Amino acid sequence: MADNDELTDGARFAAHVAAQPHVNYLKGAGALDWGMQSRLARIFRPRTHRTVMLAIDHGYFQGPTTGLERVDLSIVPLLPLADALMTTRGMVRSTIPATSGVPIVLRASGGPSVLKDLSNEQIAVAMEDAVRLDAAAVAVQVFIGGEHETQSVHNMTRLVDEGLRAGVPVLAVTAVGRELTRDARYLRLAVRICAELGAHVVKTYYCPEGFDTVTSACPVPVVMAGGKKLPELDALTVAARAIEGGAAGVDMGRNNFQSDHPVAMLRAIRAVVHESAKPEDAFEEHLRPVLSGT
Repeated sequence: MADNDELTDGARFAAHVAAQPHVNYLKGAGALDWGMQSRLARIFRPRTHRTVMLAIDHGYFQGPTTGLERVDLSIVPLLPLADALMTTRGMVRSTIPATSGVPIVLRASGGPSVLKDLSNEQIAVAMEDAVRLDAAAVAVQVFIGGEHETQSVHNMTRLVDEGLRAGVPVLAVTAVGRELTRDARYLRLAVRICAELGAHVVKTYYCPEGFDTVTSACPVPVVMAGGKKLPELDALTVAARAIEGGAAGVDMGRNNFQSDHPVAMLRAIRAVVHESAKPEDAFEEHLRPVLSGT
């Protein structure tokens, strides 16, 4: 084989690319168009195939949320630390600086408020507007087992069809109602249905037992939903266990912006997700100094 100095520029570049670990396709993305893969690469770090998403879309169904009453002050300091931002088009246009560079996962379903049956959602964003906002993906709630299950699945499949035409991936969010149990059996059912019907990424909850069976049963990346606010070390522990169980990242909102030290918390989450840091070590490095005032 010729020495590297004797290779043409094209051959040298090909050899360089072949030696990089990040050229491996994201799980389930090998057959996608270039534009789809490019958008997914903005959400998931190419070298780790993991993401730390910041969810701030709670207001679309529950209005002002504790920790986000002053959205401009609460969100902007966190943007440089997030791999992607889960939010709504109203928040993008009113609050998120266009210069932030943070990839947007755009909430595309909605309708009922917390005063009604949340499963009765409709598509709430046209795909052309998602493209206009340069969204890296669109997100849709899917209520497997809910009163309006079929409607929510149809919302997702319509977005998948539109996304394939426009080159925009679809993230399906498996919503769990009060009457459903967040166990591995249910979560396997929910994530597999979403993936089989075309979702490119699935966001779901963590379960203490059998979470690895949830991720292994899903042919596309699974991102863990953060859920309710937990003590910081507990939230880091859940995130670490989800990553160990095969999650391709986390999408945590309340566990970030409801923390007394959201910037330090987000740094700690990044360490757990991207560096495989132990939760105790991430806590000591990023949160202990601000808690102790040092």
